[in-house]
Amino acid sequence: MTDYKHVRIALTPCSETATDLLAAFLADIGYDSFVPDDQGLSAYIPTDRFDADALDDIFAGFPMDVRHETKVETVEGQDWNEVWEKNYFQPIVIGDECVVHSSFHTDIPKARYDIVIDPRMAFGTGHHATTSMMMEYLLSLPMEGKSVIDMGTGTGILAILASMKGASRCVGIEIDPDAADNARDHLDMNNTENVSVVTGDASALGALEAADVFMANINRNIILADICDYAAALRPGGDMLLSGFYAEDIPMIETAACDFGLTPADYKTKDNWCALHLRKK
Repeated sequence: MTDYKHVRIALTPCSETATDLLAAFLADIGYDSFVPDDQGLSAYIPTDRFDADALDDIFAGFPMDVRHETKVETVEGQDWNEVWEKNYFQPIVIGDECVVHSSFHTDIPKARYDIVIDPRMAFGTGHHATTSMMMEYLLSLPMEGKSVIDMGTGTGILAILASMKGASRCVGIEIDPDAADNARDHLDMNNTENVSVVTGDASALGALEAADVFMANINRNIILADICDYAAALRPGGDMLLSGFYAEDIPMIETAACDFGLTPADYKTKDNWCALHLRKK
């Protein structure tokens, strides 16, 4: 199992805007899990991807006037579940219809859709604004009989919810092999037999049948780079759900999407994060 670097960054002054912005910059250089608090941010990256110079470059160009103190330590892969369970992951209810909890939780709220997630290092428990907004969209859209692609599936949480809502077929694509294995574990935990996980990036979309619903909760730069492939993987009349970016990024993403036959239908914002609903002509 992959070892990770735990990068603890204390910010002064600390604000939600500062930690969200820092998380976005860290995601761009390969970090895949983030835990903000009122004093800063804990971020995680596979040890073989850690680059101290790239981390320094973020602060050299950081657009807010904040001081930072950074501490780096190694987290052995086999220890991550215990660390997460003890410190970070608590049950959460999304849209009064869906509860997300870990297998170790005992005091679980009742909800129509019950999802078990033991996240290890994969992003996506419903706690982050981007994941919760994507889940809210899924809860509001008809899924019965729909085919779904979940790009950057992480824990597999979005594909699992789509399956629970009646989707006929779901394919999750995940670039990180450990995260892909984690997602497959969650498929077993949640008895979702009609969901499969492919290890790869947007190039894997060409081998798949176009879907009725396409989801990507990644980040702005990847979405802009791959929107052509996303659009090609969505059937005419289909719904595209995108998140992982800020409200101020909406115009550039909508402009790029329109070039490939995608028209804006709606958007949500939470803590300045945004989720965008598009439809294909």
